[in-house]
Amino acid sequence: MLNYLLFIATVGGIYGLLALSLNLIWGGTGMVNLGLAGFFALGAYASALLTTAGQAPIAAGWLLAFVVGGFAGLVVTLSTTRLREDYLAIVTLGFAEVVRLLAANEIWLTRGTDGISGIPGPWRRALGPDFNAVYFLIVLAALLVVFVVMRRIDRAPYGRALRAIREDAQVAQVAGKPVLRFKTEAFMLSAAIAGLAGALYGHFTSYIAPDMFLPLITVYIFLAVASGGTGRPAGGLLGAYVVMALLESFRFLVEWIPAVSAVQRAALKELLIAVALIVVLRLKPSGLLPERIPPAPRPS
Repeated sequence: MLNYLLFIATVGGIYGLLALSLNLIWGGTGMVNLGLAGFFALGAYASALLTTAGQAPIAAGWLLAFVVGGFAGLVVTLSTTRLREDYLAIVTLGFAEVVRLLAANEIWLTRGTDGISGIPGPWRRALGPDFNAVYFLIVLAALLVVFVVMRRIDRAPYGRALRAIREDAQVAQVAGKPVLRFKTEAFMLSAAIAGLAGALYGHFTSYIAPDMFLPLITVYIFLAVASGGTGRPAGGLLGAYVVMALLESFRFLVEWIPAVSAVQRAALKELLIAVALIVVLRLKPSGLLPERIPPAPRPS
């Protein structure tokens, strides 16, 4: 039972990283990223390949996932500079599908739909049954570092500039803010965090495959940020654990429903999650932890 709870807490922490990643650009800058699963997968595959085929240290794999995610974010952002902002959502969705299809078909690199197994975990053999507890602490440490950085950005003049871009990019540009640079930097950092989350996930499960990075992950993270509180890092983090709790509790609940097939149980679970989140948003339209915009400091 304890290992199961640690597993849920660890995966919830990884979802929390994805929620902080999305909250930075969607809640902070107003950019819609429908390809979060793509950056998540890219980080997972980059770290897995470096540490299995390349026999590199796990820390090097995490660093590579962070860098690869950020670079992919830069490429995606620069490719949409001449398009309207709503096209960013379409491009990112296409990017995620391209990453998943490449992972499924480039067998020479990713082993295709068979996936990559034997991904090393830190001290997995030495720790034995205690591995889940130690890895949860590692994920928690990464989550706290990212959360503190997001809080500092949120309260800094940089964060206020991002919110100004979110409200009206043209007004922010007239005020002298380099809108394109701010958007590119925010998207790069967001994609890098998503890549790091993917690497942490891969080294925790020790196996990754293309069907583990479906667009449904992006949907779950959007629901987490919306229900927790858009624009507030603590809200996204809370929403991630709320969604994780709903996923697991409803998975057990539908097992008690008689005369229902496995496919119907899976569909019913998604339906119950949707209803629960609709109730949350109906009662708290701004999320469980609504955004609180701090006042600008008074000039001395």
